Amino acid sequence: MAEVRTRFAPSPTGYMHIGNLRTALYAYLIARKNNGKFILRIEDTDQERYVEGAVDVIYNTLKLVGLQYDEGPDIGGAYGPYIQSQRKNIYAEYAKKLIDLGGAYYCFCSKERLEALREECKKKGIPFKYDGHCRNISKEEAEERIKKGEQYVIRQKIPMTGRTGFHDEVYGDITVSNDTLDDNILIKSDGMPTYNFAHVIDDHLMGITHVVRGSEYLSSTPKYVLLYKAFGWDIPVYIHLPLIVRPDGKKLSKREGDASFEDFYEKGYLKEAIINYIALLGWSPGTDEEIFSLKELEQRFSIEGLNKSPAVFDINKLRWMNGEYIRRMSLEQFNEAAMPYYKKVIKRQNIDFMKLSSLLHTRTEVLSEIPENIDFIEELPDYDVNMYVHKKMRTDLKNSLEHLKKAYEVLQDVQEWDDEHIHDALFKLIQELGVKNGQVLWPIRTAVSGKQFTPGGAIELSSLLGKEETLRRIKIGIDKLSNV
Repeated sequence: MAEVRTRFAPSPTGYMHIGNLRTALYAYLIARKNNGKFILRIEDTDQERYVEGAVDVIYNTLKLVGLQYDEGPDIGGAYGPYIQSQRKNIYAEYAKKLIDLGGAYYCFCSKERLEALREECKKKGIPFKYDGHCRNISKEEAEERIKKGEQYVIRQKIPMTGRTGFHDEVYGDITVSNDTLDDNILIKSDGMPTYNFAHVIDDHLMGITHVVRGSEYLSSTPKYVLLYKAFGWDIPVYIHLPLIVRPDGKKLSKREGDASFEDFYEKGYLKEAIINYIALLGWSPGTDEEIFSLKELEQRFSIEGLNKSPAVFDINKLRWMNGEYIRRMSLEQFNEAAMPYYKKVIKRQNIDFMKLSSLLHTRTEVLSEIPENIDFIEELPDYDVNMYVHKKMRTDLKNSLEHLKKAYEVLQDVQEWDDEHIHDALFKLIQELGVKNGQVLWPIRTAVSGKQFTPGGAIELSSLLGKEETLRRIKIGIDKLSNV
């Protein structure tokens, strides 16, 4: 059996969207599962869409998520160059060969003629299709016109009759009538190839055995199959992936404001969680398992597990999965990951960050949400006094004031300021007062945080803030309640 060779061939347009990363992941997994090679190729023939720095985004993203390619522009290989704009001469050579084989022809139609044809199709309510005006120009005449300086493109010569079919590993057998296919442009007037031509030439010359790409290319694949046949080349295994859609059924799109990989990563989603979640967008392991490391995916992934139904991108599911990954971190790992987010809002020197991490570790789903959950540590917000009223805790403004005053007195006498001693002092007070725990603890939590939701309770927050700051904040609470 020939060595399995897959490729990821992105266009450098500035970001790595989720669909692109999934294509890269599946191509990588197919190669690794079969002890094959995974190749990176940059498809930059559409220079109008080229974004400066975008190639580095591709390199950095693949490196970050652990998709190590075996050949590519920055590491070389036996089939380079791996950047299409550097392969222009190769495409010109193969385009001429294809003309000699009868699979392509020179087209001299002006922009004005093509525009008129386009308008005509529009009036008739039919899709634009080139009318073959230059199909039968002899090679001699074409070469003469080229010598005279006429501008031209090279078009594919699609058979006018018959049918072309291929097998896709996800969608099965697909066959179309050749008369529905357009004689699309293979080489543009500036000498640059189109995607339709370049990727076929490159996939053949680079020995690609499995082509993994989005299902939007399904309808064009018969044209690519005809190119392979015209050259007499083996056709690769096709694996077209289902669309990724939003919950409303619309296609996931950066233009529509949908997040790219970088967006999620910068928001504090873990790269391992993103990759794990993306793996499940169109693939199932055949069990209820959902958490897989990249190494586990390399073993478990199979083409048979892919399905053709659109995959729904559910941000809540990604959040859940990210939370699962965070909980699997050691406390030290979480503290390290959370530190940049702590530093955004906490400037105080006396905060025990490991203690803060122990409070947040199991309560955090996305790292970027940490600052809004801990901003009260640096500065007590100006909160509404009605926050002291809590039906479930049986607190009101009157008993909150009374219990805050008593807690203030008790806490002043605590010598060793830690969870254990604060707990003992407050629970002794609760016992003496003969009230529910919440009637004392809720007012303290409100006073020290000024927030409805906090990463810990009254005892943990008081311990974290330190004795002086805790008493200062309780005093502010007493003053607020006294002035009602």
